[in-house]
Amino acid sequence: MKKAVIFGAGNIGRGFVAQLLYESGYETVFIDVNQELIRLLNERGSYEIEIIGEENYRVPVNSVRAVDGHQVEDVAAEIEGAALVATAVGGGALRYIAPTLAAGIARRSAAGIEEPLNVVLCENLYDADKIMHGYVRDALPPMLLNYADQYVAFVETVVARMVPVMEESFDNSDPLLVVVEPYKILPLDAAAWKGDYPHIEGFLFCDNFIAYVERKLFIHNAGHALSAYEGYLRGYRFIYEAVEDEDICRRVQGALREARLALEKKHGLDRLGLQENINDLLRRFGSRKLRDTVLRVGRDPRRKLASMDRLVGAARMAEECGISPHYIAGGIAAALCFAHPSDPSAVALQQEIADKGAGAVLESLCLIKSGEPLYGMIMEHYEELKGRSS
Repeated sequence: MKKAVIFGAGNIGRGFVAQLLYESGYETVFIDVNQELIRLLNERGSYEIEIIGEENYRVPVNSVRAVDGHQVEDVAAEIEGAALVATAVGGGALRYIAPTLAAGIARRSAAGIEEPLNVVLCENLYDADKIMHGYVRDALPPMLLNYADQYVAFVETVVARMVPVMEESFDNSDPLLVVVEPYKILPLDAAAWKGDYPHIEGFLFCDNFIAYVERKLFIHNAGHALSAYEGYLRGYRFIYEAVEDEDICRRVQGALREARLALEKKHGLDRLGLQENINDLLRRFGSRKLRDTVLRVGRDPRRKLASMDRLVGAARMAEECGISPHYIAGGIAAALCFAHPSDPSAVALQQEIADKGAGAVLESLCLIKSGEPLYGMIMEHYEELKGRSS
């Protein structure tokens, strides 16, 4: 049985990547620092995933164990014998696992291993491959840089499976249980992979990978976020409530049409395929059984309003392709109004708007200058929304 090492035993690590590996005949070794998760995984050697779809059912994930991420030598020993490594820790944590990954690479070099090690980055982070490559190079001694360049690859992915918060409507009696939607395709950057492509359930090796990245960011992520921000303004708790609102659905579809037209023009993507993707996403967003919340999807609006992220990035892409981002601008305005008291980022954003004004936030956070057409469109929508809510 081949062995895979996954940094991160959270929702994506347990609820997505490990399922694909188990179904493909791999043993999975999780690396985590949560002592309770480590204990339970080692005691049981398995756990269950609940698939929420037209019918709910559970699937087992067997052949698993866990190692404490603080035990660097133990983790390095696991990496030495691994067929592949994956990360699902969140972009901000990559820097902290890089020295441990470097220690594993050092052991592989000392053992004379010439089989490529592909590090599959399941992170919602643009340029995760370049970022992680830099962290690992910084952690390696100079004498191992050539070995790493020759035998180690950092492979970006597009993670699109939705994993909701385990709120009170789900069975919370088992701390290892993860609730997920049925979708389980993981696109990977084919050009970055070293060696032969493995036969792993759900792995989709893509040549034009940047098109998949931007489709995920500007269709999936943007549509999800817009549903949340528009839903918040209507007082909805769940994403399915927002999607079922005809006016919100019209606005979200309008924004996704603008993004679709831009993706067609920029990447030459098939119009019918893109529209089928949009229709499928709206169906998935509207899952009542998944019960995904407006708070989970909309949280951290400051990050989601960054100049290259899902909203402003989509608007800029549309502008570059000669498409007026009217509906996307409305979604950006709705994001500026997201004031959920349970989200520290939303609270901080509202304080900044109160102190400096929405226009100043557009300039400093979104890098949209006063006088630009996009600035005017957003501010017009924003004043309308503020007037409606006052």
